[in-house]
Amino acid sequence: MNVITRIRQKARQLGKTVVLPESEDERVLRAARDATSQHIASVILVGERETITCKAGDLSVDLSDIEIIEPENDPRREEYIEELYRLRKNKGMDREKANEWLHNPMYYACMMLRQGAVDGVVAGAVLSSSNVIRPALQIIKTAQGIKLASSCFLMLLPEHSSGEEKVFLFADCGFNPQPKPEELAHIAVTTARTAQLLIGIEGKVAMLSFSTKGSATHEAVDRVVEATRIAKKLKPELLIDGELQADAALVPEIGRLKAPESEVAGKANVLIFPDLNSGNISYKIAERLAGATAIGPILQGLAKPVNDVSRGCKSEDIINQIAVTALQTEF
Repeated sequence: MNVITRIRQKARQLGKTVVLPESEDERVLRAARDATSQHIASVILVGERETITCKAGDLSVDLSDIEIIEPENDPRREEYIEELYRLRKNKGMDREKANEWLHNPMYYACMMLRQGAVDGVVAGAVLSSSNVIRPALQIIKTAQGIKLASSCFLMLLPEHSSGEEKVFLFADCGFNPQPKPEELAHIAVTTARTAQLLIGIEGKVAMLSFSTKGSATHEAVDRVVEATRIAKKLKPELLIDGELQADAALVPEIGRLKAPESEVAGKANVLIFPDLNSGNISYKIAERLAGATAIGPILQGLAKPVNDVSRGCKSEDIINQIAVTALQTEF
């Protein structure tokens, strides 16, 4: 059974509810129907009912089992306005501004999540990543004990000799451009946690660099060394090592040669990149040249799950993120 199938099966057992605020997009409507019919999660759409049903009718998409929330007519709207005002008043928010924000379906979806009406949010088919992440940070905020939100990609590489998949997590590939050592440490700890939650594997975390165990000296290397030290202090039981070059992290023979004392070298399944440039470039190279399937970006560290999808996504990608979001409720 492949990883995506396992994730979807685990989601079915949880019975969660996920809201999709981009309710006029064809891919979103098809994903809502299919995720519901496959019992991956209950789905709620946010938007104008008549517009949504007309669009679905044109596409022959059956929404009979899917709840549609119209923000203007929702009985909980006043509750959401009051809570948003309370949450943001120290930043200049008044009730009129709160009401204005809640005309935006993404903000409305995040307030539904904050107030417990749903278990998660998935968006990004239409909205840019910044317009998904900003409301999540403003309304949901980060989880207790987590210094910052981050993202990871679940990378599934075909193993041609056995027919099975090799599974890795890459982070941060879509969120933090130049993390400081403490931030990089939190990214490492959070991504290892995501590996355990989503696919039930023990994270073997490699803090990547262009140096392995002092083979080069540079302030960029020092930053990775310090991040490794902090991560080990935050989570002493975590299998984590650095600084490691990518070959030392991934290839057993090279790991033994370059870092013979390491428990991670040559065995890593969680790769922590030193900055967004290297992370984003690497996941795209793995996807385009190595035939990897990339699931994500999976947002981590939020108090409640909100997930982004690419604007170039297919409906299947949205369904996968619905399943991932359902699993993240178990943090």
